[in-house]
Amino acid sequence: MKKTVTIHDIARIAEVSSATVSRVLSNSSYPVSDKLRSKILRIAKEHNYIPNLIGKQLKTNASMTIGVIIPTITNPFYSSVILGIEEIARQNHYHVIVCNSLHNPEFEGEYIKTMVEKQIKGLIISSISKDVSLLKQFMRAGLNVIAIDQKIDEDEITQIEFNYEKGGYMAAQHLLALGHTRIGYATSRLDRPSRRDIHAGYLRAMEEAGLPALVEESQSEEAFNSTGEFDVGKRLAARMLAASTPPTAIFACNDMMAFGVINELMLRGISVPGEISVIGFDGIEFGKMTHPPLTTIKQPDYEMGILSGKILLDMMRGDENPTLSVTLQPKLVERASAAQAHTSSPI
Repeated sequence: MKKTVTIHDIARIAEVSSATVSRVLSNSSYPVSDKLRSKILRIAKEHNYIPNLIGKQLKTNASMTIGVIIPTITNPFYSSVILGIEEIARQNHYHVIVCNSLHNPEFEGEYIKTMVEKQIKGLIISSISKDVSLLKQFMRAGLNVIAIDQKIDEDEITQIEFNYEKGGYMAAQHLLALGHTRIGYATSRLDRPSRRDIHAGYLRAMEEAGLPALVEESQSEEAFNSTGEFDVGKRLAARMLAASTPPTAIFACNDMMAFGVINELMLRGISVPGEISVIGFDGIEFGKMTHPPLTTIKQPDYEMGILSGKILLDMMRGDENPTLSVTLQPKLVERASAAQAHTSSPI
């Protein structure tokens, strides 16, 4: 493996002190002749010099890196959030390190420790852990934290949430307005605040309408690959269809699961929305590319990334009036996968 070029190597080649090289490469105001500055920069470029950012951070106690911990990058919702964070970071000359906890509290804790070890002063996290003691410990030591997507029950942590309960209610209400009375709800395990809130919104709408809730919950461990939620959607759709009276509409707790539901229905020769309507949740871009295009509840994912990045940088710069909590609102996106219910079930 080729040896990394250091400041000391450049100093030896240029026949100057390491301190002089350091001043030039760090754009110090210390006076250095234009000729010597050009010579040092030329040597650094010729030898592919890469600055030691970790060393610089240790010396100045200033990190230009933002840490992000999410449950899984395989969900396009989180991909859009990260794009928003990166946009703000890039505009402000910061770098972003992304870690996937894979819904594992132990992995999440290890990544938090790694961020701190790398002198990172700002962290954006979609936490799946019920234990906030580690975060609080590092916050007391100077770590700035923003919680997104999943609410953390801790007043000291700035939260950027989404009104999941309202979104679940809106989805069920939309299907009710289309005349559906047998509305199934397909969900991953109800072990996270967001999933429980969507479920609660669905239940509230069904209760207000005086209709029974038809819930199918996945009890299996999630597979963290590109088809994990898709496969769950297929399985839950199959279970709903096995009922003596199948639903005329299915609401899935995320868009990837809704794609799985539609796939299973199509494979069985059941038309969407002709025989069964389907609605998703998240509003990822793939939804408008499917056939039929997916009706969904849109979460402002990219906007969540932009907002969390801006607030975190304000905190890191010592904003005396930091934003403590923001709740983003859902939006119904009507497409072709949900339609008026038939007077009698064709199934």
